[in-house]
Amino acid sequence: MRYFLFLDESGDHGLKAIDAGFPVFVLCGILVNEADYKEIRDAVNQIKSEIWNHKKVIFHSRDIRKCQNEFQILFDLETKKRFYEAINTVLGDSNYVIISSAIQKEDYIRKYGRQKDNVYEIALSFILERTVFYLDEKNDPDCNLQIVIEKRGKKEDQKLEQHFQRIKGNGTYFVTPQRMDKYGFGFHFRDKSDNVNGLQIADLIAYPIARYILDRDRANPAFEVIEGKIYGGKKKYGLKMFP
Repeated sequence: MRYFLFLDESGDHGLKAIDAGFPVFVLCGILVNEADYKEIRDAVNQIKSEIWNHKKVIFHSRDIRKCQNEFQILFDLETKKRFYEAINTVLGDSNYVIISSAIQKEDYIRKYGRQKDNVYEIALSFILERTVFYLDEKNDPDCNLQIVIEKRGKKEDQKLEQHFQRIKGNGTYFVTPQRMDKYGFGFHFRDKSDNVNGLQIADLIAYPIARYILDRDRANPAFEVIEGKIYGGKKKYGLKMFP
């Protein structure tokens, strides 16, 4: 069976200047098999068609929260209610697994220093090894994994591709390269303009995870919708916080 791992982020992965109000970087992975992804993709497209009358709108967490750009339509409270009820149903009822990694940047700097531009790579390594754990549990000899990530820039993408190839070649502390090889581990960059619904779902989920990490006592209804999708249940293997 083919699986997709869609990856998106919340927060800045740089360490030079830290936002005191948001000192965390979250890389969020949505792991879903091909059949279930088709249902999710179609359900998201239906929301787009019903509210915007077309499927070209690209869901972006920040624009939705701020009611900016195409999401100014959400200033209408009835439309906003319809949208959130519909998207929460998709996020809460669909079959997928969240595997995410959060780098708490201030703690990271205190412990390791400001090692330039490696926070994203560390988060990716954590997600890939936990994805292997999950797929091992499935015990499907025909399982094939395709990793999908949004393009960020030529240099950034090249560096990330090199890091990914190093992981495939060397494995991680807990996962040998042989365990990765049996799942294929294809790696694909996609443009935002490609309008990939899986990437948009990852983007919507990354922010409430970040808010949960920053303040667990703060009301976070969006996190409550997706909390049950985190790999590992109450143990939350799919929410790796570092350090």
